[in-house]
Amino acid sequence: MGIELAWPSAADERLRAEVHEVLHAVVAAGGAIGWPEPPERAETDAWVGSVLERTRAGDAALVVARVDGVVRGTACWVRSPGQVFAHTAELGRVTAHPSARGLGLGALLVSAVVDHARAAGLEHLTLGVRGNNHGAIELYERLGFREWGRLPFAIAVGDVRYDEVRMALSLGFREGVVLHGSATGGLGSSPRRGR
Repeated sequence: MGIELAWPSAADERLRAEVHEVLHAVVAAGGAIGWPEPPERAETDAWVGSVLERTRAGDAALVVARVDGVVRGTACWVRSPGQVFAHTAELGRVTAHPSARGLGLGALLVSAVVDHARAAGLEHLTLGVRGNNHGAIELYERLGFREWGRLPFAIAVGDVRYDEVRMALSLGFREGVVLHGSATGGLGSSPRRGR
């Protein structure tokens, strides 16, 4: 069984159809990738088109995993909006078709996205994951991501509410970057108020 990764910048009919089949099957099997119900082809085509448009602008990248020549997994990074966040990106739509589970596609895809984002000069990758998706959380932790926040009951699937777990991975900083953090002073600083 051969597994290969590809980084498309445009999508032909075959790519759009294969990505749709993966996304639809993952959600139908209970996967938590942003759609409460299996998405229609128009929805997945719009997502692929949006990510690839941003890819051509240098603000995203989509990777697909082909198993024996057929797309069976996806992942992407998308740059955060606004100048002050342009050094960060969101990892998203990490999927493995149910027929390809157990092949290690998740770790392969996330590792590839991390390497690609680092090479693109990004400093942080963030992600959101449903609180009950313990397998995905463990995978992200094995690959170096750490939880930085949790918004209780923020994800709605019908009448059921799940926690949104926010995780991040530092990719490193270019020479000359000053790490000010939460220290007093600097742009945007304000003094503490007396009690």
